[in-house]
Amino acid sequence: MTPHEPSARPRTAATAAPAAVAGLAAALAAVCLVAAPVPVAHAAGPSVLPANGRIADRAIALGDRTEEAAAPAVSDSGSDRTPDMGNGALLVPLGLVVVVGGLAIYAYTVRRRRAESRTTPGSSAQQQGWGGAGTAGVPLSQLDAEAGKLLVGADDAIRTSTEELGFAAARFGDGAAEPFTAALTYARSELTTAFRLRQKLDDSYPEDDPARRQMLEEIIARCTEADRRLDEESESFDRLRDLERNAPEALTTAETAFRAVAGRTGAAESTFAALRQRYADSASAAVAGNIEQTKDRLLFATNSLNQARQAVDGGDNDRAAVHVRAAESAVGQATTLVDAVDRMAREAAEAEVRLSGALTGTDADLAAARTLLDGTAAGTSTADLQGRISRAETVTAGVRREQRAGRYDPVDALRRIEEADASLNKALDGTRRAAELLEPATLTARSTVGAAADYLTTHRGAVGCQARTRLAEAHRHLEQSGALADTDAQRAVSEAQQADAMAGQAQYLAEQDVRTYENGHGWDPGGAVVGGIILGTVGGPARFGGSGTRGRMSSGH
Repeated sequence: MTPHEPSARPRTAATAAPAAVAGLAAALAAVCLVAAPVPVAHAAGPSVLPANGRIADRAIALGDRTEEAAAPAVSDSGSDRTPDMGNGALLVPLGLVVVVGGLAIYAYTVRRRRAESRTTPGSSAQQQGWGGAGTAGVPLSQLDAEAGKLLVGADDAIRTSTEELGFAAARFGDGAAEPFTAALTYARSELTTAFRLRQKLDDSYPEDDPARRQMLEEIIARCTEADRRLDEESESFDRLRDLERNAPEALTTAETAFRAVAGRTGAAESTFAALRQRYADSASAAVAGNIEQTKDRLLFATNSLNQARQAVDGGDNDRAAVHVRAAESAVGQATTLVDAVDRMAREAAEAEVRLSGALTGTDADLAAARTLLDGTAAGTSTADLQGRISRAETVTAGVRREQRAGRYDPVDALRRIEEADASLNKALDGTRRAAELLEPATLTARSTVGAAADYLTTHRGAVGCQARTRLAEAHRHLEQSGALADTDAQRAVSEAQQADAMAGQAQYLAEQDVRTYENGHGWDPGGAVVGGIILGTVGGPARFGGSGTRGRMSSGH
């Protein structure tokens, strides 16, 4: 039996308390019944849409769900006698007071323990059998694998929940969505810490086995807590959105969004063609497959919307809700893919404009560095300064050759110039041009982080833990850079550079994961499984919630 199986969970005071309270209530109820006469009662019996509302004839069925509802038994009772409770009735309110008091104490205890678990998230993992003594006999390799699985699951849950919450907020307003926004914020905080720990485990400074075990346990605990918080809100979210009852309205909204992104696809294709013509292939490599993937997602959305429309017309809102939810995700990913192409074009144009000023600034720094080199006292080592000068000279000469040749990658060129100049600037006074260097450093970092994030979002069904960890670290460095911008420009530049490097690693690792997945799996219609739109384990679309509830809209819905 593995530690995460429910039957392996230890019986804690928190889980035993309800039984104790229930026992107390039962005992008091028995006393009351014995002490008081029982009243006598006598029971008595008995878009691009065609006019017919369809997008296309081809359809991919996601499955039907049939539900059985048991009708509650209804009975009438009456009596022409007034019950005589006797003196024992005094025990009834006394017993109720005791029971209610016990329940109040229990509720307070639960709330306190839950609050404590939010500052010491290990408690959640221990309840799952993955914390403290529960992992003492688990090999580190198994613990590591479990931590990776939970990181991926929690990350996917947060991404899906963020997506669906957007639809709910758009329809019902931010006020109605606030409890779920708070849950997401809390879950993200837990996951951010878990990814930071994972990055420390992956870095070049190895921990000893006890430290590694402790860090893995905390990762598991925090992922479990993030999942718990989202799972806790899933039922309330379903009541708010009530997708089954509101399926017709949600379908209309999804069809409108479908038409909007479908109308942008042709323009995005032209934008991508212009990128390939004007710049080197590397400038658009991150979005090279976006147009094809957009069309795949739209084809899947077409089929889902058709199925949803047929279900709505037939009065089967439960079935319609499944297809609407799948269509929403597909349309959302198509929008992300198209947006990425447009953003890449803007960033390339901005980098091209900034490159001229960056070259001029580097030339000025080179002149200052050569002057510093000439004025160095005899016998003083100048190897470091000479190395920085040589590198900057090589980079600037190479970028200018690429510009003269015609097709080049302006974002990468700006990155290389900024990195060489930042290194050179450190050999001067360290802060002279740091503020000026921050803007190009931020531009290149945001470009790389954005491309990696879009790729992971639209391929999350196939991307593993390493790529997600590097992306989380890239986001952290980019946020840190922004926080330091006004107080320490030099450190802000360094943080932006680290964000850029981490995002590049994330993109590379994610692409490797996707290639491995595609080589080992068959045809994925519309990229629905690779994109995480359809959960391969349950066959249904993902919904708001943690790993325990996000697959509740299964193919058997």
